[in-house]
Amino acid sequence: MNRWFIYMLTLGVFLTATSELVVSGILYVIASDLRISIALAGQLVTAYSLAFAALTPVVVFFTSRWERKNVLLLSLALFMLGSAASIVPHFGVVLASRVLLGIGSGVYLVTAFAAAAKLSPPDKVGAAIGTIVLGFSSAMILGVPIGIAITKWLNWQSIFAILGILSLVMGVIILRFLPRISGDEPASFRQQFKVLGSGVIVSLLMLSFFRESGNSVLLTYLTTFMNDLLHLNASMIGLLMLGLGLVGAVAARLGGSGADRLGAKRILIATLTVHVAALFLLPLFTGMLTVEIVLIGLIMFSMFMGGPALQTHFIKQAPESSSLVLSLNTSMIHLGLAAGAGSGGMLIERTSTVLYNPWLAGIVVALGLGTAVFSFALGKRRAAQSA
Repeated sequence: MNRWFIYMLTLGVFLTATSELVVSGILYVIASDLRISIALAGQLVTAYSLAFAALTPVVVFFTSRWERKNVLLLSLALFMLGSAASIVPHFGVVLASRVLLGIGSGVYLVTAFAAAAKLSPPDKVGAAIGTIVLGFSSAMILGVPIGIAITKWLNWQSIFAILGILSLVMGVIILRFLPRISGDEPASFRQQFKVLGSGVIVSLLMLSFFRESGNSVLLTYLTTFMNDLLHLNASMIGLLMLGLGLVGAVAARLGGSGADRLGAKRILIATLTVHVAALFLLPLFTGMLTVEIVLIGLIMFSMFMGGPALQTHFIKQAPESSSLVLSLNTSMIHLGLAAGAGSGGMLIERTSTVLYNPWLAGIVVALGLGTAVFSFALGKRRAAQSA
């Protein structure tokens, strides 16, 4: 029965992830409608990520003892407010709406991860986390293509109006059906943040930052890359995003179950290695569409397969402070996304092309791979000392 509750939480992640991912798919439309540059439109991604990163841990800390259902409802209320503000066709208001959406989405995601872990037996935590991550890939499979289609049929503001209505429905479902899930055990601020004294945790947080920063350098401007360099039209881009979402869905499931069976460390090293290699190869084959699609597919596969493994590894490294660690991790992820969107936009401004973004992304993800190796070695030494 618990798996149905996890699917319920995943549906909410689908809605919040769609609000995040769809903007990258309609940057051209937003920029044109608001009469701003593509680079400035990309900062809507930056604002979302900064709000997610800076304020999620604060809200999670002050609600850590609340019943999980109440925290989920609070996050959805913030999400609805952000969706409503997104309808106003003014850049400043839309920017503010991204802040509200970032906070609401961040708190929902962290709470969903923590709730899924509590609803699952210890040997199935990875699979549960993989299911939650499936909400992101589902947003790519359905949310982003549908959002692009709605933009063509109506306008981009309609996407957020629909998301606001659906989040209200989601809140009613959670209120009615989700069982009672207790919050964390009472602990002082100092006790909870003692985990930051661990070199293993700090290095894992840096891994998240580098990994997601590299992803964002490419993914924020992926539709621009497809349009300008691969010469794909909007319909083809939507179809390709659908295929990439399917790849991500399979990868998320494999990553979660693989972390349970093979260990998170092995999954992370393998996926990061493939990720780096595909990024460095991407600019070299822009004249070969099939090769480019395969490389982008490998990037998506490694990204989504590594995500559940990293989240599972965090929970196992600090089970007594899982909510805090997960919130800090999601903050680092979105700081990385903000840094990647910003640096990717700066690179485009300097070079007037998106051709070199994959190389910058590859360098940053390679730093993440090095940090992963260091973190795992540090953890092994710590385990040997305590034995």
